[in-house]
Amino acid sequence: MRGIRGRLTVSFTIALLLALGGFGGALYYELKQPSVIELDERTALEMKFALNWLQGSYRLVGPLVVARDSMPPTLNAGISAAFESSRDYLVIIGERQQPLFLSEAARNLEFGAIDRLLSEAGRATVAGRTGSLELDPALSVRYRVTLTDSAGPGVASVLVATPLDNLTFDPALILRAMGVVAPLVILLAAMLGYWLAGRALAPVESITDEVDAITDGRSLHRRLAVPLSADEISRLALTLNRMFARLEQSFGSLHRFTADASHELKTPLMVLRAGVERALTHPGTPPDAIGALDETLEQINQMSEMVDNLLTLARADEGRAPLAVEPCDLRDLVAEASETAGMLAEGGDVLVTTRMPDHPVPLPVDRHRIRELLLNLITNAVKYTPPGGRVDLELADAATDVTVVVRDSGIGIAPGDLPHIFDRFWRADPARSRTGDRPGVGLGLSITKWIAEAHGGSITVQSRPGRGTLFTVTLPRTAGQA
Repeated sequence: MRGIRGRLTVSFTIALLLALGGFGGALYYELKQPSVIELDERTALEMKFALNWLQGSYRLVGPLVVARDSMPPTLNAGISAAFESSRDYLVIIGERQQPLFLSEAARNLEFGAIDRLLSEAGRATVAGRTGSLELDPALSVRYRVTLTDSAGPGVASVLVATPLDNLTFDPALILRAMGVVAPLVILLAAMLGYWLAGRALAPVESITDEVDAITDGRSLHRRLAVPLSADEISRLALTLNRMFARLEQSFGSLHRFTADASHELKTPLMVLRAGVERALTHPGTPPDAIGALDETLEQINQMSEMVDNLLTLARADEGRAPLAVEPCDLRDLVAEASETAGMLAEGGDVLVTTRMPDHPVPLPVDRHRIRELLLNLITNAVKYTPPGGRVDLELADAATDVTVVVRDSGIGIAPGDLPHIFDRFWRADPARSRTGDRPGVGLGLSITKWIAEAHGGSITVQSRPGRGTLFTVTLPRTAGQA
């Protein structure tokens, strides 16, 4: 899971799984030890009974081992009868490590299991030894074995073993029960953890949505609601609010500076342009100065255009660029743009085509701004289309919106430049420089995007290098009310 909520759920589930495993292991160990001690006490009592019986019988009847010709030695039948009632595995070993007696339970074992019992009995010590032994995969026993010299000649050691199944309480039942219950517990815990993580992160999601709404650059005056919990979420909201306050102050200062600088630059530029124009028309101006004055006037006009655009964007950023909305037929504006495009394309051998509906396309818009939007798109299309290319202008009328499409067969835009095409002063490639064959200031598309969004619409771009560019402007029917 990639989200914080998913990771918290997985971490919580793993932690619970480890806790359950540790708890189950500790519980198994703690419950097993007393049960094993109880089995050891039981085998110790059986061993004591067997040794006492052998010792007492030897004192009363003498040697307990019966040896017959060509037959292995065995325990006295009368003595053996006393041990037949034993429910445990009882083994008595002779001096030559041969079995003298096996209880009925021991005789019913498989040959391999009997062999392991006899082998263990042969390793008896005087002090006695206790341990666990696995007779087969399904049978484990707890045993005690000891040497004896009080049962007369021929008797060397005694082994008593009892199955671990005889535990009063089997700890393995806990493990089996946990194996069944644990998956259900883990599943329920994961669901609960996911729900709790969602509740814990709900304030974060709310803050994220609010921040996303504020980061459009026009809502820096808004502030986040600070929770009353006084926890980390509250601190985060307070920190973000302080950051937004600083950003609002910085953006406000920047917008005011841009607007003031643009406004203050307009008057000197007008004076410069007027002076250059008078010099160009003055009969006493030397002919060799005319070219320099023409170039100066062109640069002044470009700077005036940039200042006007900056002032427009600064006012738009501050919300001081209202729209003069009025009903109009968009076909008239598109026809004007098409006529301008035709005049621009005459010298570049570029074909301009226009497609519009036969019926009126009424829409409440700001005529001046929409005209500016269309001229920006058309000018760019003609500017970046080489000779022999074409520019298509299309107006489409739909039930809920109106679409304006400007398509050209020009140089196109690289995929890496498309995300920045509406940024201010962005030039997609070196050919689009302010001093090249295609002069510009890099603000036209920024203004175009603002005009479309100010009318409640949108603008998108599709392009491939060498294959041309397609701009699509969508204006809703309620554009004038946006």
